[in-house]
Amino acid sequence: MEPVHVVTGRAVPLDRADVDTDQIIPSDWLKRIERTGFGAGLFSEWRDDRDFVLNRQEHAGATILVAGPNFGIGSSREHAVWALVDYGFAAVVSPRFGDIFKSNSTRSGLVPAEVGAEDGRMLLDAISGDPSLEVTVDVERRVVEVPGAGITVPFALDDTARDRLLRGLDDIGMTLEHAREIDLFESSRPAWMPAVAV
Repeated sequence: MEPVHVVTGRAVPLDRADVDTDQIIPSDWLKRIERTGFGAGLFSEWRDDRDFVLNRQEHAGATILVAGPNFGIGSSREHAVWALVDYGFAAVVSPRFGDIFKSNSTRSGLVPAEVGAEDGRMLLDAISGDPSLEVTVDVERRVVEVPGAGITVPFALDDTARDRLLRGLDDIGMTLEHAREIDLFESSRPAWMPAVAV
């Protein structure tokens, strides 16, 4: 996983509340065994509607998704995060995230920027009104900025998740930070105990 300090780009306004992981990546797409290729299935049932926001040319290439409250609720499928990342999103801004979705996001390098309800509405309105606005999600400072609209709002992100993103650590990277202690523990185990050959 690559470190994430700042995400800057245009945004897609998804003005819907209570978006669950089945809507993000429908279950038909869960047959894949790789982490890639899920972008094609992102919101696939909604994308059948020509007027769906992701189908609009003015949002092509956007790297930030600004959503309504309760984004990523429902099942714990990590595929929802993989689909967003594979599609090209590096951050999602919402007034509230499902807890498991938020945790899965930081483990895959997707920034879940949780803003206040009024700030979320203000961001959605600004981006809906002008799709060309540049948005910045600053992980280190924990702020979302839209300079062209004069908007700077804070977002919640716990210290551990922030550190994980800034240092680019997935679960394996976090474990490898303790390699010395693990080796020391393994070297002091009694010989009669089972061991894994490496």
